[in-house]
Amino acid sequence: MCGIAGLLTTTGFVGDAIHGRVADMVAALRHRGPDDFDVWVDARSGIGLGHSRLSIVDLSKRARQPMQSACGNWVVTYNGEIYNFRALRRELSSLGCRFRGESDTEVLLAAVSCWGIERALSRFVGMFAFALWNKADRTLTLARDRMGEKPLHYGWCDGTFVLASELSALREGGFDLGGVDEKALASYMRFNYVPAPQTIYRRIHKLPAGTTITVKSDGQTTAPVAYWTCDQAARDGISSSIREDSQQAADQLDSLLRDAVSLQTVADVPVGAFLSGGVDSATVVALMADEQARVRTFTIGYADQAYDEAPYARAIARHLGTDHTELRVTAQDAIDVIPDIPRMYGEPFADSSQIPTYFVSKLAHHQVTVALSGDGADELFGGYDRYYWANSIWRTLSRMPRVAADVFAASVKSMPPAWVDSVFSLLPLKPKIRHPGDKAHKLAHIMSARSFADVYLRLVSSPIEPARLLDRDLLPSHPDNVFESGLGSCEEQMMLYDLKTYLPDDILAKVDRAGMANSLETRAPFLDHRIVEFSWRLPVKFKIRPGASKWILRQVLLRYVPKHLVDRPKSGFAIPLDSWLRGSLRPWAEDLLSERRLRCGGYFRAQEVRRIWAEHLEGTRNWIVPLWAVLMFQAWLEDQHTAGRDVEAVRGVHA
Repeated sequence: MCGIAGLLTTTGFVGDAIHGRVADMVAALRHRGPDDFDVWVDARSGIGLGHSRLSIVDLSKRARQPMQSACGNWVVTYNGEIYNFRALRRELSSLGCRFRGESDTEVLLAAVSCWGIERALSRFVGMFAFALWNKADRTLTLARDRMGEKPLHYGWCDGTFVLASELSALREGGFDLGGVDEKALASYMRFNYVPAPQTIYRRIHKLPAGTTITVKSDGQTTAPVAYWTCDQAARDGISSSIREDSQQAADQLDSLLRDAVSLQTVADVPVGAFLSGGVDSATVVALMADEQARVRTFTIGYADQAYDEAPYARAIARHLGTDHTELRVTAQDAIDVIPDIPRMYGEPFADSSQIPTYFVSKLAHHQVTVALSGDGADELFGGYDRYYWANSIWRTLSRMPRVAADVFAASVKSMPPAWVDSVFSLLPLKPKIRHPGDKAHKLAHIMSARSFADVYLRLVSSPIEPARLLDRDLLPSHPDNVFESGLGSCEEQMMLYDLKTYLPDDILAKVDRAGMANSLETRAPFLDHRIVEFSWRLPVKFKIRPGASKWILRQVLLRYVPKHLVDRPKSGFAIPLDSWLRGSLRPWAEDLLSERRLRCGGYFRAQEVRRIWAEHLEGTRNWIVPLWAVLMFQAWLEDQHTAGRDVEAVRGVHA
């Protein structure tokens, strides 16, 4: 795991200027790679590549990057891990390739030299983002792994093509990134993250997962070209759905997961795992513990028992015999880290689980350099509640007269959420649901949906339309063609869309930045593309059953962990942020949400933001989702000021 940066200029920079710019970008990425850094420049071609290294495999200087191929034609700066590099190395050695060190970077270069870029990518099992320079035809190729685990940003800025793992590196390089992209801001306010290929800046893009682009020295640039897609994996898998019984399918999944975990524990540094107490991370840890004498696990907890999963994680760790470490997170801890969040993500990002993810990464970093996670299992095996409820809601809506649906929705909206919460608390057999009043109001909002895709989008969107809060009527239109007609069931279409959007742009971005902020490499065995492809061959009934999400994954876990440690409701990686904002975090929030600050920024309707803030403080509504989005944008904007950047330059089109 490392940080990469580079540029290709058509404006005649001299060599020292290229080196200086790239060095500045790499310096901004030292948290991603504190062990070593270097810059390679070919001034005649106008190319400079930089690398900041976190040493994981082959800790010697022989693995230093940017690295040139043995044939001398290729230069790469590379972030990530090719997990099957040892098998590829043996194959390449049999073809005559020679290696001077033990790193997977050498294997990447040898594979490209021997097979070409496209075929090499098809052979890699791993997570990666790299920039590869071909000296012969003076062409730069950027590539990103199939699932989007590793980030890569790029764009043209005043005649210079720039690239970096994080947006902060491009800012530190002194490039004009074009100001705030208002369409990206509107999308952010709907989804709480900026969806690829957008970034918050108008001139910079995210390279989509599973794609490459090429840039020639004369400036010719291709659009992203896919070498692998989730769509094709789903299409192929559904068309060849397995015929075996569930036991045989569980055997195959167990075997695939075991191989993925084995490959991802290969490192020359200590390796551990996050353990939340849920099915996903417990499965990863169980497979690690079955193969290794010692497994280090890490979890965090809270004083608020409604959010505290630490006891469940502790019980699983005790059963599996791991070396377990816990940390109790408080509101003061959150206050201490919040100022760093804008720099950590480089653009507004409002998934509040970013805070516990940061702390569990910080906790793990004290003992290990690599941590495995359970990310991806929900999207692959049907773990989110919406996979069950969206279809049920739409079936009910499609049978209900529109007038009846509107009357029902209006009736629910007329009831204050606090009143619903009070009534719910009196029920003798109430399920474990946080904020039932707010969930009832969200259901009322969904009742006005006109299609199944609309139901899904309302479930994954902010409860407040962006137009209510943004100062301009820039509505993020719902994405076109959300679901591909004829491709699987409703549940499968939701899982596929999440796999392409929510997973890489929210979950994986969150984990990457939180881990890298602590110089910790994170790995996700479920995202081995062989497991992804296998998951699409599984019938929906093997994933989602009444009262049991991720059914087949639970069958695998039950081979290692007793049933009473597995069968409990999914709670997610939530924190008591709503109450913290009414308490310890209130002064910080009040400052960012002051009418003066909101009007000065020029992005939000100050009166409307102040209204929902007042309702949240009074406890009449829990507006944590839209409020956190506003707060994270305001904090990001403040960071631009703190870094000495002119507000008009940041605002771009508002100037």
